[in-house]
Amino acid sequence: MSSQRSALVTATIVALCLAGPVTAAHADPPSAAPEQAPPAMVDAMERDLGLTEQQVHTRLANEQRAAAAEAKLTTQLGASYAGSWLNADASKLNVATTDKAATASIEAQGAQPVVVSRTLAQLTAVKDQLDAAAAKGSGALWFVDVTTNTVAVQAATQEAGEALVAAAGVDRAAVQISVTTENPQPFIDIIGGAAYYIGSSRCSVGFSVTRGSTPGFVTAGHCGRAGSRTTSPTGTFQGSSFPGNDYAWVAAPGNTVRPWVRGSGGQNVIVRGSTQASVGASICRSGSTTGWRCGTIGQHNATVRYPQGTVTGLTRTSACAQPGDSGGSFISGSQAQGVTSGGSGNCSSGGTTYHQPVNEILGAYGLTLVVG
Repeated sequence: MSSQRSALVTATIVALCLAGPVTAAHADPPSAAPEQAPPAMVDAMERDLGLTEQQVHTRLANEQRAAAAEAKLTTQLGASYAGSWLNADASKLNVATTDKAATASIEAQGAQPVVVSRTLAQLTAVKDQLDAAAAKGSGALWFVDVTTNTVAVQAATQEAGEALVAAAGVDRAAVQISVTTENPQPFIDIIGGAAYYIGSSRCSVGFSVTRGSTPGFVTAGHCGRAGSRTTSPTGTFQGSSFPGNDYAWVAAPGNTVRPWVRGSGGQNVIVRGSTQASVGASICRSGSTTGWRCGTIGQHNATVRYPQGTVTGLTRTSACAQPGDSGGSFISGSQAQGVTSGGSGNCSSGGTTYHQPVNEILGAYGLTLVVG
């Protein structure tokens, strides 16, 4: 902390961390009428599936018809339904059932019946038992495989897979174990201004950083304490200081750090360094509530008295912010400036916002800013 900090700003400031539950989107049911695929989708399928344009359209039409048939048969077969799947070129829908008498109704929908010994509900129950026992085993992944009428367990070793199955206490005959080199990790681009979550609370990413080979991001200290877990991206607060300071850093292995801040209209702004801008310079901030907002720098080295305590060494700006923007990026041109701490007012009537300078955070934790 610098001994030259001054400019006491005595005010009650609203901390910008918002509690907000995540809600899931609902999928629309398949339409009965053929849909025209977007050109970008056709191009991508040609590239990634090795298809011609005509093959793409044929496959999509087959898939749409299969989805409609599957929806009907799921209801018709009821408890005997054991899953369904398309063949390699999507020209045939296979539908599994434990009821031999149901084969005619499957064929009536243009599908191929497959008689099996376990229903989908039974397989799902096995998978749920594996989920519950996950902490006791070391399988990499497991899933219901309707094509084999089993639950597939893939692990680093056969022994690890067997240990998981034993811990779950499931019917061994219902499980297929195989050895895999897969080590699944979440793939999320860490971008300044994007949301992340601490339980049901939401804050914003400041800037992508690394410490050694560990990727992560800086954010506001009032968003979480050391040891707090984050999601989207998944990570852990490694250090946090608030009040006194208002900064933290989150280690997020398995995610991809990017030298970007989310700008106006979702366009990414490249971060090229962290030279502090002068008083009076233009500055913009990015956050998960109000997006991209700009203003000018009023003062450096301001002290703010929050309800939770005093924070020193902040920069005061006229860029507005609101709850949920906490921790988000302040950038001037291409130079990272700091992470959003707090403010007064809002983005409807205008306000004042304070940020913790990023260079102090980098120095405090031995971090390297990711630049482009």
